[in-house]
Amino acid sequence: MGAQLRDYRRRIASVSSTKKITRAQELIATARIVKAQQRVAQSTPYAREITRAVSAVASHSNAKHPLIGERPRLLRAAILLITADRGFAGAYNTGAIKQAEQLAALLAGEGKQVDRYVVGRKGAAYYRFRGVPMAGEWSGFSDNPQYGDAAAIGDALLESFEKGGENGGVDEIHVVSTLFVSMLSQSPVVARFLPLEIEETTEAPVGGVFPLYEFEPSPAEVLDALLPHYIKARLFNALLQSAASEHAARRRAMKSATDNATELIKQYTRLANGARQAEITQEISEIVGGANALADASAESQ
Repeated sequence: MGAQLRDYRRRIASVSSTKKITRAQELIATARIVKAQQRVAQSTPYAREITRAVSAVASHSNAKHPLIGERPRLLRAAILLITADRGFAGAYNTGAIKQAEQLAALLAGEGKQVDRYVVGRKGAAYYRFRGVPMAGEWSGFSDNPQYGDAAAIGDALLESFEKGGENGGVDEIHVVSTLFVSMLSQSPVVARFLPLEIEETTEAPVGGVFPLYEFEPSPAEVLDALLPHYIKARLFNALLQSAASEHAARRRAMKSATDNATELIKQYTRLANGARQAEITQEISEIVGGANALADASAESQ
């Protein structure tokens, strides 16, 4: 009985130690979510407006630009997958990876070769373990990305896109990130960044009718100046959305782990108390039995 009690106490100590870690992770993630949300709110208006500006230039001009419109032959496509550098984030990484794999299967079914670019150690480890080659990978900033990180990624993707699929580059760029909807909801999303899609429609664009721009010196040169900023701004916003989602997912996962540890400690405590009570009862029974035996022996001797 004593061995069983020691085992329960050892388990309680082990779970209590784990609970301290998960509780600390939960508090850290909670503190970081607020700042991450603020950065998302600050970057989203610029990303939205530069997208409108590029869309307006592309819609109101007849400029022939390599970054606008479909290419005659679509041979290769790039997928940029944004994951986390660390775990303990529930299904955050799994959801993004699953979305990227579904997109890769779709593109491969269209006869396109897929080049994978990965942000975050978890995504890179997933592909490395399976022997899947990566055209580029970045890590070390998933929970706190800076604009310089987005610029470095954007430069690499633009360089590959400008080469084209026939020259070892890519003809399309897709980004798989995680959209921060709320503290309780984060959704993996896929967006095609390049080439820009121009659709004819009678509906007003999101945000209202495009303003009438005058292009100086020419629409093509305006696009040359705007498009790199457009790609980097959208990438930066996607990184920030993913970072906020990572913190929210980690907080939720660590809170669940902390609650489970608390419940497990309660269960082990009840079992330990039961074992202790049984041990005390057995000791009392042994004492009473010993006393009765002594009394019987004393009576017989008399």
